[in-house]
Amino acid sequence: MQIKNNQKTIRAWAMFDWANSAYNLVITSTIFPAYYVAITANKANGDRVMFFGKSFVNTALSDYALATAYLIVALLLPILTSIADYQGNKKIFMKCFTWLGALSCACLFFFKLSSLEFGMICFGLAAIGYTGGFVFYNSYLPEIATLDMQDKVSAKGFTYGYIGSVILQIICFVFVLFPKVFGLTAASAAQLSFLLVGVWWLGFAYIPFTVLPKGSPNAQTHHKNIIKGGFIELGKVWQQVKKMPLLKRYLPAFFFYSMGVQTIMLVAASFGAKILNLPTANLITVILIIQLVAIAGANLMSKLSESYGNVRVLAAVVSVWILACIGAYFTTTAFQFYILAGVVGLIMGGIQSLSRSTYSKYLPQDIPDTASFFSFYDVTEKLAIVGGMFSFGFIEELTGNMRYSALMLCIFFLVGLALLLSLHRQEVKILSKNHA
Repeated sequence: MQIKNNQKTIRAWAMFDWANSAYNLVITSTIFPAYYVAITANKANGDRVMFFGKSFVNTALSDYALATAYLIVALLLPILTSIADYQGNKKIFMKCFTWLGALSCACLFFFKLSSLEFGMICFGLAAIGYTGGFVFYNSYLPEIATLDMQDKVSAKGFTYGYIGSVILQIICFVFVLFPKVFGLTAASAAQLSFLLVGVWWLGFAYIPFTVLPKGSPNAQTHHKNIIKGGFIELGKVWQQVKKMPLLKRYLPAFFFYSMGVQTIMLVAASFGAKILNLPTANLITVILIIQLVAIAGANLMSKLSESYGNVRVLAAVVSVWILACIGAYFTTTAFQFYILAGVVGLIMGGIQSLSRSTYSKYLPQDIPDTASFFSFYDVTEKLAIVGGMFSFGFIEELTGNMRYSALMLCIFFLVGLALLLSLHRQEVKILSKNHA
């Protein structure tokens, strides 16, 4: 049986974040958005592109592609995680999604404007691989760490992710900044970066695959039909969630503020490239700074949660996100964008890490496997991304200006903040009742 708080296991678990965060940084945050905007920009026709015969604004199309990918994941994960719990084989699913994501990134090496459909499909499949693997990764948290250690272990995972992704980003940065030194063009340097992400992702993922347990079966027998057993297990988890007053309140709050957080993270580079005309080198530098600041943010929020509690810290961070959205609307210079990026970096790492550990704390700590429970968390997050990305893309197509899309995100944060404050009041009430 796996012993909780084992440092070798925790380090191996965190290496999965090290491996796949390279996708998040290079593909969704820096080089790919800049490359995509550059090859599809055409001011004469309003930056519109043709995708399977239909016209889209270029950045709206990439928003829709990501939203569709996350919707597919949201529909698949409840089934897959229930099966993983039922059979105790969640590591196999981690491997499958990792291969899908890594190979899709590698295939982006061949992406050109003439193969837009192929590129967008690979872009979407890479997102499915990344997000699909992450739910099984998240579900290990209560299995490898005791309740008092989960904030710190969660922060460690994000810290490893930020460090690993920054290292690969710097390697890619050298190729993009000095392509002629390596006999490359600017375009081929970007394409090489996509290939490197796939290799990095797949290679380092085999560290956790070697060390982590495969998962514990959560079924009395294996005589039932696998799919049916998965749905039965998922139904049982849903019945348990409905009986948890804090978890029931936390999930809606998490949903609404995640609509804003995840969308901003996914569109920040496109915003800088399209609205402020920032060169690729500047964008990469800014995102690198965000990653480094995010490491401090994740650890800072972990420390603050010890003194003030998770929900109060989350409410404070969401308030800062609201100000960041308003700031984005009024940002007109590169310097202002850099300042805003620093603020976003600080609160980005903190809110992701603390959100995951807060959910983990609300779960029963004595269940044999947690993949199905974490499917609710991840499906909530994925549906939030679907709503956020579709809204962002739709507002841009409607108004012709991404600034209005950024401002619209304030609504999601305000609703999330109100729900967090309601959750805090419920927590205080329960705590007072237990001490009475």
